[in-house]
Amino acid sequence: MARHHITATINGDETEFSCHTHQTLLDVLRTELNLTGTKNGCDTGDCGACTVIVNGCAVNACLVLGAELEGATVETIEGMSDGKKLHPLQQKFLDHAALQCGVCTPGFLNMAKALLEKNPDPTETEVRYGLAGNLCRCTGYDKIVRAVLDAAKEMRANGS
Repeated sequence: MARHHITATINGDETEFSCHTHQTLLDVLRTELNLTGTKNGCDTGDCGACTVIVNGCAVNACLVLGAELEGATVETIEGMSDGKKLHPLQQKFLDHAALQCGVCTPGFLNMAKALLEKNPDPTETEVRYGLAGNLCRCTGYDKIVRAVLDAAKEMRANGS
């Protein structure tokens, strides 16, 4: 079976990999690039656990083919922090206890990051709608929404 040679920018680094035509971005991240922070929840695009950011848009990695990534920019949970300094969203998820088992957390964080990049001052309703494609079975959603709103406030105050 033929493999495709792909060059993409992943978490700020130019990365080359090869993948089969049928391999999803989720498969490529986890098996070819050993970036296991992106979680596999459903393989059908219904849960949002595998949400990553591709060219500035939040996408379900289980629905994108790895072979489509030539020249793309991909951000995963591994690239969110700055070394040991957590991204404000990550810190606020901790502060608000907005995580439990952790399966949905990377997807929520990436979805929230994409949302705040487009709308740095969202209302609670806009956050709820913006995160609607992500499912959490443990915490419910109030703590997650509060964490995103608090992170947005901090990011605006710090100019990030």
